[in-house]
Order: sequence, then C-alpha cells, then structure tokens
Amino acid sequence: MKIIIDTHIFLWLAGDVEKIDKKYMRYIEDLDNDIYLSSLSIAEIMIKKSIGHLEFEGNILSVAKEMGIEILDFDGKSAMMLGILPFHHRDPFDRMIISQAIVNEYKVISVDSKFKMYDCKLL
Repeated sequence: MKIIIDTHIFLWLAGDVEKIDKKYMRYIEDLDNDIYLSSLSIAEIMIKKSIGHLEFEGNILSVAKEMGIEILDFDGKSAMMLGILPFHHRDPFDRMIISQAIVNEYKVISVDSKFKMYDCKLL
C-alpha cells in the first residue's frame, strides 16, 4: 500500500512518536507499505522554521531517508486537481497533499478531521 503521511505525522515520527496512534504506527512500520512525505510538507516545515514558528533540527531529507520514507514530488496533475477541489480546507499545504493523494490514489495518514471531507482515502 502507498501512504502519504501528513506533515504533523512526520514531525511526530521525528521527535514525538508517542503522539501517533498505534493503528497508524502499524501501517508506518509495515515493510510492505511504501510511506511517502510530500515535498510540500518539506516546504511547509522550512517556511515555518524560517519564520520562527517551528523548530526542526537536522536535514529533513536525511531524516526521512533514515526512517525509510520516500519523498513525493508535487506534479502538474496534482496541481490541476486543485482547480476542482472543494474549499472545505483553507490550508494550501493540506489541500495540495489531498490533491496528491487523490491523483496518485494513495492513502493518507492524518489526524486533521477536514481531510475526511475529501475524496481521498484515509487510514
């Protein structure tokens, strides 16, 4: 199964893993699953870090690689999906991650309840 983890899930994996529900950890730890971090999550983390709203030590790419997480680039098809995606969620990063999940038919791990309003498959 191919799974995109939302930004907060990655941050918890990197520093506060006990916040992640055990059911999600089973999916993340299952070696049969491919776990992805959106390149948009990296952008979100770096923007928040640069304006002082988030602390993150280390290189995100290296941390993700060490955890066996692949980076999913944002592509044109995902960008096009934004044109028809309803505005249930105002956060542009979350909207783009939702768009990626729908276009690629990947499942998503997120605790953001607004993700349920979309046609993406949540775990």
